[in-house]
Amino acid sequence: MTETAPRPTLEAVAARAGVSRATVSRVVNGGQGVREPLVERVRRAVEELGYVPNQAARSLVTKRHDAVAVVIAEPETRVFADPFFALQLRGISKELTAHDSQLVLLLTGGRADHARVGRYLAGGHVDGALVFSLHFDDPLPELAQRAGVPTVFGGRPGWGEGTRSAVYVDSDNRGGARDAVRHLVGLGRGRVAHITGALGQTSAVDRLDGFRDVMVDVDPRLIVEGDFTPAGGERAMRLLLERCPDLDAVFAANDLTASGALRVLRAQGRRVPEDVAVVGFDDMLPVAEQTDPPLTTIRQDIEEMGRLMASLLFRALERRGGGSYRDAGSGVGGGPSSVVLPTTLVRRASA
Repeated sequence: MTETAPRPTLEAVAARAGVSRATVSRVVNGGQGVREPLVERVRRAVEELGYVPNQAARSLVTKRHDAVAVVIAEPETRVFADPFFALQLRGISKELTAHDSQLVLLLTGGRADHARVGRYLAGGHVDGALVFSLHFDDPLPELAQRAGVPTVFGGRPGWGEGTRSAVYVDSDNRGGARDAVRHLVGLGRGRVAHITGALGQTSAVDRLDGFRDVMVDVDPRLIVEGDFTPAGGERAMRLLLERCPDLDAVFAANDLTASGALRVLRAQGRRVPEDVAVVGFDDMLPVAEQTDPPLTTIRQDIEEMGRLMASLLFRALERRGGGSYRDAGSGVGGGPSSVVLPTTLVRRASA
């Protein structure tokens, strides 16, 4: 067992810099009122000694934890299998890194996990929370509010009366769905089906509404609920072909659903796009470019959604007077307010 060298202390930094301990503390903790030459001396001493602030002690001074909880209301099996979450986490991580803040990942596989997450949020471990993939009956918004933790949501709120003032980041799900269906109709397709996402989530409801906006008198048999997964897409596609063998187009609620639908169409001898045209939603390149044929889809900037969530949270923390968080340049003017990002149609071979 090797002995470790003692950690440098504030006193050691003060002695090396030739300043008081209080001056070192102010500089290390981002305080104001220290002349620039002294700041430079302290920073040089910190670097030379390899001083690392004690996070617990620093939190007592700054009232900050330099950590943000990212709460995903899905089980591990879904989060680590769906590239959507990897893209969103990448955007969040980039913004947190720019603010020298740590990401604490919390997943909820069911009701039993909600109490654990609520206790953690209320325990003073993090400065704020980013919460997404919520369902209509999810208690997480109330738990975050009760914990007094500044929170930004991913997705349009739709889970209770108390969320009208919630700050969120979303894409134009309804408008994107309309564009997808108009594209199919423009190709001359008349029997357009829709495989929805999980209808307990606002994104799926908004995309269904966008589909109905265009297909006003749609045969109800042409709408089948999915769950945003490839397996859900396969099940729904089989049911659609049984119900309506004459369908000639499918709008799938996301790319993973579309990938499952494409497998079933190919297995049943339906040519894409000659017999059935298919459009997805997301434009997740690991999926959309690898399907057979490559997938025409609606692009939403998933990584940017994650980055904006984190940026809005830091703006909210600034407004609370929570310390000297730096603005990493979100491009969102003024105080924290919700953002809805545009979507675009990306044409490939499937439609």
